[in-house]
Amino acid sequence: MAAEPTEQHVSLVLRRRPPRPKAAVLVLHGGQEKSERPARPWQLAALRMGPVVRAVIAALPHQDILVAQARYRVRGWNGDRADPARDTLRALDVLAELTGPVPTLLLGHSMGGRAALRAAGHPQVLGVVALAPWWPPGEPVEQTAGRRIVALHGERDHVTSPTETADCVRRARDEGAAARAGMAVIAGGDHGMLRRYGVWHGTASALVAHLLDPAAVPDPLPEESYEPGTSPVLL
Repeated sequence: MAAEPTEQHVSLVLRRRPPRPKAAVLVLHGGQEKSERPARPWQLAALRMGPVVRAVIAALPHQDILVAQARYRVRGWNGDRADPARDTLRALDVLAELTGPVPTLLLGHSMGGRAALRAAGHPQVLGVVALAPWWPPGEPVEQTAGRRIVALHGERDHVTSPTETADCVRRARDEGAAARAGMAVIAGGDHGMLRRYGVWHGTASALVAHLLDPAAVPDPLPEESYEPGTSPVLL
């Protein structure tokens, strides 16, 4: 399905837009620690999310769910400016303008996972699915109160840290009062989600479907994913 870009200032690209959405998924790609260069849709980080988006759309539990991608203004996080987090909040506001304040799940990879976590306190957000997220020590978690937070990390990730991700999940559970927080590790998985991409795509899309409709779609992760001190390995 062809993308439906909105106005340039909106920072949002619609991938699936039903006539009357009842829920939404906002997809957030990765980037760089520091960069003022304009973000472009042909960046590798943005292109990598294409197959993820297609897998998510194929696994949606209902037809009345909108799927969109945020379009950042610049490529970098840029310190205290946290540019992608600001863009994510703006994209959520735009979604509300388009569809009304529908429950929205954030799906972010790497820097996009950090942006998703920062934006979790937005009133539309019901939860976050973070793929190989960049969650450095001390990342705030109070905004996760009442949200579902789930992270997948590659066993062979040499860009972001599974240990730091696990610590952030623990703090979201213990300090942030997240409704539920958990993590699993993909055996042999790398940061770019290229090794064992089928497991990445299948698990991520199943998590999205489950969080959108927990009663109808089973959780693809084992129960121990949500227990303190455990991060089961997905083979």
